Amino acid sequence: MLLVALPRPRMAAQQLSAADREELVARLWSEARYNFAGWDRVRANWDSALGATLRAAAQPQSDFAFWRRSRRLTALLGDLQTTVVPPPALRSRVARPPLALVSVEDRPFLVDYAENDEMRVARPERLAEIIAVQGVRAEDWIRDSILPEIGGATPAARWERAVTDMLQGERGTSLHLTLRLPGGEDRGVSVTRTVSLNDRWPFDHSAMSIDTLPDGVVVVRLMSLGTNELVEQFDRVFASFAGVRGLIVDLRQAVGGRESNAYDLLARLTPQPFLGVMQRTTIYRPAVPLVGHPEPAISWQVFPADSVMPRRNRPVYKGPIAVLSSAATLGAPEDFLAAFRNTGRGVIIGATSAGSPGEALELPLVKDWMLRLSAVTEAFPDGTDFSGAGVAPELPVPARVDDLLAGRDAALERARGYLAAQRD
Repeated sequence: MLLVALPRPRMAAQQLSAADREELVARLWSEARYNFAGWDRVRANWDSALGATLRAAAQPQSDFAFWRRSRRLTALLGDLQTTVVPPPALRSRVARPPLALVSVEDRPFLVDYAENDEMRVARPERLAEIIAVQGVRAEDWIRDSILPEIGGATPAARWERAVTDMLQGERGTSLHLTLRLPGGEDRGVSVTRTVSLNDRWPFDHSAMSIDTLPDGVVVVRLMSLGTNELVEQFDRVFASFAGVRGLIVDLRQAVGGRESNAYDLLARLTPQPFLGVMQRTTIYRPAVPLVGHPEPAISWQVFPADSVMPRRNRPVYKGPIAVLSSAATLGAPEDFLAAFRNTGRGVIIGATSAGSPGEALELPLVKDWMLRLSAVTEAFPDGTDFSGAGVAPELPVPARVDDLLAGRDAALERARGYLAAQRD
């Protein structure tokens, strides 16, 4: 009888060995120690965390469980851009239901859902508040299960991201939610985690969208500053600014991208040169103490704010401008906020940004796992840091539950009022 040895199937849930996990933790710890720029804000004992995480990594576990534990490690750094990025095979196993959530007054609300067979049966009401998950109060669920894996620089940014991620888990698993409907009635609904991290999120919008309001005000909504075509698209839409009686740049959901795109857009919105942001990154000089110098081994390389010139090859908008921000405004869009303030062209309205500006650095770890972190801190030209603090608005407009339920956009209305006053 002929025996054929068949290859053993690889388990999708387990790709890393104990040695792989330990190596990954060690590399993560080392790369963060050397490259992370926000150590002056870290309050956790990073060295102690290494030992605890290594011991945990040696225990049998799925890659999914290890990923969640590694997120707890990077969360200690207190930066929303700093996290462990799993490989595609694992990202396909991490999913959430097709529900769009927002945090208003620290309460999670369901603002939209994508139709599928399950949702056509469940039909969760829009604007319903999630008051419990798996029988656990929503506040407790977020605080105990989600927040430990989120490293936001500010409490508001951290909570905002936690609400976004609160239903994330292993793909195919179910959740029972208790909803409080706008009329005050409570009802339960069961949903399944079906949309993986590899899938297109059904509520993602294009990087830029344009709305013209009846009063001639144009709203430019930016979701990211990352696409190379963004500035070209802006130039095509605004070949001239004829008929634009006011401009609102909405960055409330903008995440990621490149500061150069922020500057290129702003160079169309001001007739005068303006300053960008000051950046600092760490320099490690381990031999300094040995040669008797009093300077610390870790010092800063400072990149002063450069002047940005208006773009002479395109018309420049000279009318009134307002920019909207929120605790979800993250990364390069925060550079836009800071540089916009430097232009003196208008006001920022809404809420303080996330406090994790700039473009994140990605570093390889083990077997296609990556570490993403903030390798620079940023400041206004006078040296005032906004890394870790965010860019605060001149005109704060907090999000209110009453406005959400009434369908009002208070920040947008405040911006329209500001622009009208500038025209009068």
